[in-house]
Amino acid sequence: MSVLAIISTKNGAATKAGLEAASYASAWARSTGDEAVAIIAGPLSNLDALGATGVGRILHYAEEVTDSGQWAKLATAATEFVGSNAVVASHDPFGRAVAPRVAVRLEAGLVAGVTELPKNGAVRKNVFSGKAMADVEVSTEKSVYTITPNAFGISSDGEGASTESFSAELGAAKEVIQGFEAASADGQVPLPEADLVVSAGRGLKGPENWGIVEDLAQSLGATTACSRPVSDIGWRPHHEHVGQTGITIRPNLYIAAGISGAIQHLAGVNQSKVIVVINTDPEAPFFKAADYGIVGDAFEVLPKLTAAIKALNS
Repeated sequence: MSVLAIISTKNGAATKAGLEAASYASAWARSTGDEAVAIIAGPLSNLDALGATGVGRILHYAEEVTDSGQWAKLATAATEFVGSNAVVASHDPFGRAVAPRVAVRLEAGLVAGVTELPKNGAVRKNVFSGKAMADVEVSTEKSVYTITPNAFGISSDGEGASTESFSAELGAAKEVIQGFEAASADGQVPLPEADLVVSAGRGLKGPENWGIVEDLAQSLGATTACSRPVSDIGWRPHHEHVGQTGITIRPNLYIAAGISGAIQHLAGVNQSKVIVVINTDPEAPFFKAADYGIVGDAFEVLPKLTAAIKALNS
């Protein structure tokens, strides 16, 4: 049995989420003595990182595909072509749109948001907004998994992969992109892909004070975020809102300043590997979820952290 990874691209290269899916597929295939295969579409500029994940073959569909229905047809055709019983995709907007469609076409069981490799016939995922874990067993012959961002990591010890042209009948597109405008033009990594995030809430007292948050983020090479009240009152753009009703993130480091830690906010960030909370209120709920806590004024703490990091970097 081979394991097929569905790979999303950006500017001709595999995205971070796509590389994570490929790494998961490669590790799974190695554990069972099988082959990992990747399906990718559109113009390509660099396949080195994808080959380094350990996939053995890359199927390349030359035309760009932006319609999720067409992508599902392409992935289904690739699955049948390589004789795979397992399909892996990223648990991001791309994967969440494509994977369920692939599962329907293959009459396969689907597990969304997987965090670990299959073990004893079951695969683990987070449930109840990350408060618990469930081991889910797929009883169908074929299975489709989406991989939670930052849960598995990216492999880089592969020996490279062979690339071959692949074609399939995709039909007419039903989704048409008429324009694209980037949410942020400052060069920051998008929040769902960010390893480092610096976030702030109403404790910053106004949008004019956000410079200390941006300075810290810049010194770390991090992405900025905010709580829902901050975006609702227009201090920060909505694409920076993290939480249950915003963007769910899983960075390696999440720094939260002036955020009390309401349950809705925690639901979107509690899967972060390390959480640092800065708040003047020692009873703030966020401290219960924090790995490190600083009881102090963000206007004093953040500049000191920034200065310390700059000194370390120099």
